[in-house]
Amino acid sequence: MVIVEVVLETDEAVGFTAWPIAEPSNDRFLALSGQMPPAEVGTAMAVILSYNRLSVEPVTDLTSAQLEQHLAEAEALIAPGGLRFRDTTTNAQVAPGCCFGLENWRDWLDVMRGQELWLGHSPAPRLEHDGQFIRLSPDDRDDSPSLTIEINVNEIPGLLTSAQQQLSGFLNLAQQWTSHTTPQLTVPLIAALDEHLKINEALNTP
Repeated sequence: MVIVEVVLETDEAVGFTAWPIAEPSNDRFLALSGQMPPAEVGTAMAVILSYNRLSVEPVTDLTSAQLEQHLAEAEALIAPGGLRFRDTTTNAQVAPGCCFGLENWRDWLDVMRGQELWLGHSPAPRLEHDGQFIRLSPDDRDDSPSLTIEINVNEIPGLLTSAQQQLSGFLNLAQQWTSHTTPQLTVPLIAALDEHLKINEALNTP
């Protein structure tokens, strides 16, 4: 059985001190969901604000106007990460490579249409089509069968629905978190996350 997790790279949170954050995991990925403790939500928000260069010092003084000006100039709110797939039978897993953005998670819909998908680099995960199946390898330099995950394309809608539920759960926690930590940003930041990460938009599978 293949499952999916929405993950965020946490390198941007290293050295962050404006609010409590969680200890980084060994692989530097943080799984987003509606079950995260406050410190992990704090880590995710630190990553998102830092990655988008919303680094007013102290960051808790960032105003709604400054956020809206940044969004107008940058035209997007982005986050490092993506979807991590795991085969529960073999325990093989494939995580997004460097520079793949969480905002692109819906690009997996294109895979159902037979299209290719760039999944980042260093390492560079590889995706191959084989009829009704796709094969994922964690690094294009190593195609060992023990590391490869095979997914029937008919499973993708269910996997993406799961990913959307995880993102929606995270967004709810982020709203609660911002209302206590950066209340001046609650409305614009949560709205921006929903819009730019395409969280609650209808998931129109082929």
